[in-house]
Amino acid sequence: MDEGYLSLPENGQNSRIYRRLTSILAADIAGYSALMGADEEATVRDLKANQAVIVPMIGQHVGRIIDTAGDGILAEFPSVLGAVKCALAIQRTMTERNEPVEPAKRMLYRIGINQGDVVVDDARVYGDGVNIAARLESIANPGGICVSGKVQDEIAGKIEALWEDLGPQKLKNISQPIRVYRVHQ
Repeated sequence: MDEGYLSLPENGQNSRIYRRLTSILAADIAGYSALMGADEEATVRDLKANQAVIVPMIGQHVGRIIDTAGDGILAEFPSVLGAVKCALAIQRTMTERNEPVEPAKRMLYRIGINQGDVVVDDARVYGDGVNIAARLESIANPGGICVSGKVQDEIAGKIEALWEDLGPQKLKNISQPIRVYRVHQ
């Protein structure tokens, strides 16, 4: 067996999985269900128009989409700095795109970023590294970004942003408190 790989049986076949350190960005639109409830067709149209702009930004920052579901985006980046720069670019772009939109119809992304060791197979990533990013996204303000202490430690002094230390936070289904920072542009 190759070092770093695990072979697990899957439907009678071996599937190669391994672990790696990566940066995970999780994003979704705050209040998406309410937007859908108010006007499904307009919400889907606006979502697709925004995704047509946002999704390519991930590749431009050397990230790759892991999954999209409804309004959610899960992406991984080889660089923490790339993930944070992408998140900042997404929020700047969405601020501009939302300017002419009435407040009740604005699509405001919440973004969480974590760096962690993940389990990887041929198509997906799994583990606490992903789960923590998703939990950070859930506590971010609409139009905001929350990052783990690992992320902030890695890029301190490398990017112009204001960092608000929220201290250790107990995140849903995560056993240990995670130090959280809110990023302001």
